[in-house]
Amino acid sequence: MALPDYLQDTGKDLARQMTATYSAPLDTSKFMGSQFVAPQDAAQTQAYNMATQGVGSYKPYLQAAEAAAGQAASTIGGLGALTGPMTGQQLQDYTSPYQGQVIDETLRQYDLSREGGMQSIKDAAVSSGGFGGGREGAMLGQYMGDSLANRAGLRSSLLQQGYMDAQNRRSQDFAAQQQIANQQLGMGQAQMGLSNFARTGMGADIQALGNLGSMRQGYNQAILNAQQGQLQAQAYEPYGRLNQYASGIANISGGMAGPQYQDPGAGNPWQSAIGTAMGLGGLYGKIFN
Repeated sequence: MALPDYLQDTGKDLARQMTATYSAPLDTSKFMGSQFVAPQDAAQTQAYNMATQGVGSYKPYLQAAEAAAGQAASTIGGLGALTGPMTGQQLQDYTSPYQGQVIDETLRQYDLSREGGMQSIKDAAVSSGGFGGGREGAMLGQYMGDSLANRAGLRSSLLQQGYMDAQNRRSQDFAAQQQIANQQLGMGQAQMGLSNFARTGMGADIQALGNLGSMRQGYNQAILNAQQGQLQAQAYEPYGRLNQYASGIANISGGMAGPQYQDPGAGNPWQSAIGTAMGLGGLYGKIFN
């Protein structure tokens, strides 16, 4: 549709401006590029370094736990030797080293106590005029026989008592070894607990630092987004202005106006930036947890 005469100069002016504007390339580097990406915050860097340094930090605790478990297994494995009949070596190991001296001294004292009885028999034989006779010999023989039998019984009793004492000591050793094994297992479990606590605590610190850093990074990104949007709006302003100019001419001349120009880059810079930052921040909570 031809423009009326009174709009000819205006149309020519619009054509010149549109030719000059649309023929010139648009420098998008002014509002595009890495300069509009907020760098990682210092807290995020700290969280990252802590996470990388924490990888494998559980190994010393695990090795200590394995060592304790191995010691416990060895201790428990040795308990079998402390059950069942007592061996000769165990009897020797668990018998008091003074057992022989005690037996010898007890028997010596017993022998001394029996000597008085023999002397009494002899004295009685002398008094009755039967010294050296058969009756004295029979009485001495009976007395000595009883003494030997009693001495053997006393010795057996002492040996039996020593054996029972050795059994008791072996039982005490068994209980002590069991307690040691339980303590070794407990130490292993404690090491595993320390490992889990260290990883959980480290994970909480990483999460806190990561979330704080993401908040600040999101704020900085929102500022950059706003600056980027402003520069982009300035770059596209001539196109919108010419579009409105052309629409105005079309309306005046009675023609049909074209579609309205849409400014690119519309949106909420803060909402966009903080949404991304919070999404990244949530990842820190999954580290070591």
